[in-house]
Amino acid sequence: MKKMLALAILMVSMPAAWAVETGKAAPDFTAVSSEGKTVKLSDYKGKNVVVLEWLNYGCPFVKKHYESKNMQKLQADYIAKGKNVVWLSVISSAPGKQGHSDAKQAEADRKKMGSAATAVLLDEKGEIGKAYGAKTTPHMYVINKEGNLVYQGAIDSNPSADQADIKGATNYVAEALNAVATGKPVKTAQTEAYGCSVKYN
Repeated sequence: MKKMLALAILMVSMPAAWAVETGKAAPDFTAVSSEGKTVKLSDYKGKNVVVLEWLNYGCPFVKKHYESKNMQKLQADYIAKGKNVVWLSVISSAPGKQGHSDAKQAEADRKKMGSAATAVLLDEKGEIGKAYGAKTTPHMYVINKEGNLVYQGAIDSNPSADQADIKGATNYVAEALNAVATGKPVKTAQTEAYGCSVKYN
C-alpha cells in the first residue's frame, strides 16, 4: 500500500508548467455551489482573500486532512479570524469518476465532514480546475484582495497520506494567509502539489 501511495505521489508531483503565474491575476470564474448559489470569484475582489481547495473525499490524502480535522480547523480559523477570508472547495471530478458529486451529495458530504468552507463549488466539466492547472486533491491556491494569485501548490511540506505526519509539517496555506494579513510577501509562493490526481474527463 505504501509503495502504491509513493507511486501516486511521484506521478502527481512531477514538475510541470504552471497554468497560472504566481503574482498575476487569478482567472475569474462563475460556479454553482452545493447550496445552489451562484459564486463569482471577481465578486470578492477588493474585499476578501480567497482560498481555493480542490476536493475529493475518496482520496487518501484528502482523508488525511479531513479525518484528522486539520482542514476544517484551518478553514474555521482563518474565516473566523476577521481576516476577510473566503474558502471555496472545488470538486472537479467528472461524472462517473471518483469524487464526483451532484449538489445534494456534495452538501450532505460537506455537513457530514464538518467542512467550514464558505462554499463547495461543482465543476464537473473541469473548467475551473483546468484554468488553474489543478492536478491533485488537495491542490491549494491563495488569492489576495487585489485578485492576484500569491500561493499555489501543496497544503503542507509533508507529501504523505499519514495523519501522524501533519504535526511538524510546514503548512504553506497558513503561512501564505498570515503573510497576506500582515502585508508581507509570501515566503514560499509555490510548491509542487501532492495527492491524488484530479479526476477530469
